[in-house]
Amino acid sequence: MFACTGYATESADQPLGPYGFERRDVGPTDVRIEIAYCGVCHSDLHTARNEWKNTVYPCLPGHEIVGKISEVGPEVTKFKVGQVAGVGCMVESCRECASCKEGLEQYCENGFVGTYNGVEKQTGRNTFGGYSKAIVVDQDFVLRIPENLELAAVAPLLCAGITTYSPLRHWKVGPGMKVGIVGLGGLGHMGVKLAHAMGAHVVLFTTSPGKVEDGKRLGADEVVISKNPDEMAAHAGSFDFILDAVAAAHDINEYLNLLKRDATLCQVGAPEDPLAVAVFSLIFKRRNFAGSLIGGIAETQEMLDFCGEHGITSDIEIIEMAEIENAYARMLKSDVKYRFVIDMATLEAA
Repeated sequence: MFACTGYATESADQPLGPYGFERRDVGPTDVRIEIAYCGVCHSDLHTARNEWKNTVYPCLPGHEIVGKISEVGPEVTKFKVGQVAGVGCMVESCRECASCKEGLEQYCENGFVGTYNGVEKQTGRNTFGGYSKAIVVDQDFVLRIPENLELAAVAPLLCAGITTYSPLRHWKVGPGMKVGIVGLGGLGHMGVKLAHAMGAHVVLFTTSPGKVEDGKRLGADEVVISKNPDEMAAHAGSFDFILDAVAAAHDINEYLNLLKRDATLCQVGAPEDPLAVAVFSLIFKRRNFAGSLIGGIAETQEMLDFCGEHGITSDIEIIEMAEIENAYARMLKSDVKYRFVIDMATLEAA
């Protein structure tokens, strides 16, 4: 074991603060990464505050991790010391179930091991995430970072990027398709960029007239103000696919009614309360209402390579480690364009 430092909380009602702990030593197939940047995901806030009622304390969040490899185990073949690498939402899975064997570790039938708030397979201890100086991860759950992309802006791709890329690829989004993206936040802005790069005609739905110009800058061909009934009605029955990235309560049926026959709406935003689906929104056009969870390791690497080819990164605001609680408060007000990223060089001062 080696001593490590990070930012963690001991309970749901305490702010995050400096925390000393131990990481496992590098094993035969492990890679140690000195963390340069870590993205701030809404899941970090949900978990730190125990809003999903499953947090194990102390909680040290962060699953959008990029940095430089400082040590590799003797059996590591995929990475070298000095290489830039990343870690996303998972650090292990059973590797034996049908989903794992298909490269869909995020649907591991025995449960994948989260980068934080999971149980470390090697030690049986709680996993600690990327709000820290370093992390040790098996090489099979480490990702290569394209050299042409700004490192800080790559970090959110490891959650927000793959969360939107995976369903767009699964439902074969491409040229000739009309695709809707609901919500322009951390997830939605990546959905717009990726769907545009895939060649689709992209329509952004937002409740905020002030986001029209930004939506078009990011790659939307059209922007619809979803509170305007006439604008919504003009698109009835016309979409091949809709990706809903809204995590607040909203009427899902307004969007289901925009789908063509046999088309799909995929939900990736996670509202606290259930969404009420009117069955006739589905039945009369044989529409599909689906969900999607991040992506497997191979698909996440595919996403990073795609972003490298198309020059895609997240729009970010860099913060210092000591500013994390303020960042959480601003996230709750949607006061960020469009993802916070922590400069981990500020950890020592914090």
